[in-house]
Amino acid sequence: MHVHCSLKVANLLKTSSEWLRGDNGSNRIVICSRVRLARNLRQYPFPGWAKKAEREKIFSMIQTAVASLPEMGHSVVNDSMDHFTPLEKQVLVEQHLVSREHAAKNAGSGLVVNKPRTLSVMINEEDHIRLQTFKAGLQLKNVWKAADRVDSELDEKLDFAFSPQIGYLTACPTNVGTGMRASVMMHLPALVLSEQIGQIIKAVNRIGLAVRGLYGEGTEALGNLFQVSNQMTLGESELHIIEKLQKVIVQIIEHEENARKKLVQEKGRIVADQVGRAYGVMLNSYAISSKEALNLLSLIRLGVDLSMFPDTCRFEIDECFIRTQPAHLQMDFDRKLTTEERDAMRADLLREHLKSFPAPISKGLNIDLPPHPTTS
Repeated sequence: MHVHCSLKVANLLKTSSEWLRGDNGSNRIVICSRVRLARNLRQYPFPGWAKKAEREKIFSMIQTAVASLPEMGHSVVNDSMDHFTPLEKQVLVEQHLVSREHAAKNAGSGLVVNKPRTLSVMINEEDHIRLQTFKAGLQLKNVWKAADRVDSELDEKLDFAFSPQIGYLTACPTNVGTGMRASVMMHLPALVLSEQIGQIIKAVNRIGLAVRGLYGEGTEALGNLFQVSNQMTLGESELHIIEKLQKVIVQIIEHEENARKKLVQEKGRIVADQVGRAYGVMLNSYAISSKEALNLLSLIRLGVDLSMFPDTCRFEIDECFIRTQPAHLQMDFDRKLTTEERDAMRADLLREHLKSFPAPISKGLNIDLPPHPTTS
């Protein structure tokens, strides 16, 4: 059983997730959109309260229902969490297919993922079902429609715990109601470089939205990547939540675009220098940490957006954001690599990817030299 599971996780690394491919740069600032729905079965205790035998029964019922969905034809992963090694679980976290909490689960919990990796269903995480749908770029309405369709299909096969007064019942009160968490992953380097990100986060928090790091709650925003999501799920319709989030995201995009314009106009030379140095460091490094890699990749991605590199380089960079993560680097080895070995491999991988990049061009960046002082 385990070998088959390893192969499936290894297969994930052979192709890239569909949600990474933003066509025509449609994922310049918003890398991807995601909707997560929390559902529970009526008459069964929540996973945290259920005994092992109950969890296994619930898992079996849900796994059968999920595997029979038309969207899950040729599912790429469909297994119990105790069949994955710790390393494979970490790969699934780095691919954003499971939460860090779910990766810690074992028998009685599981995961089903469709082939393009646009749909992932966690079974017996905090709730019986956590289904997630993903799409590249800002596509909140489309990603919600996809989640809603799967939810309706599952609703016909399973008996969900639902109250006419308050909506879907969930293990955590913050998810009661719609059970929906809609989020987008944003790349905001100019707001970080111009030190405006703090104000933006405060403003977003004030209107009841959450801003988190790369892997969600309690993680830092490495590589200038931020997740923005709704916090309230009770008393608002799904569409209202989506529209409110969409409005705010459009405003954040505008702030980021303005911050980029301002940086180019006022500090073009500094921007060109930072992007050029990031390119130079990655092209000539032989050991590089995960954190440094993400921050350098973020600068190169900004360089692509500012036309310092061809548009076609963006996907390559997005791929590197995931491929340079510790578990992805470790995946081909039978033994655990040391941090030094991983740092060396990461540097080799980045050099290999950057070989095909042309040197950055600074045309269009405002980097004229200051005028010579005139002698009177």
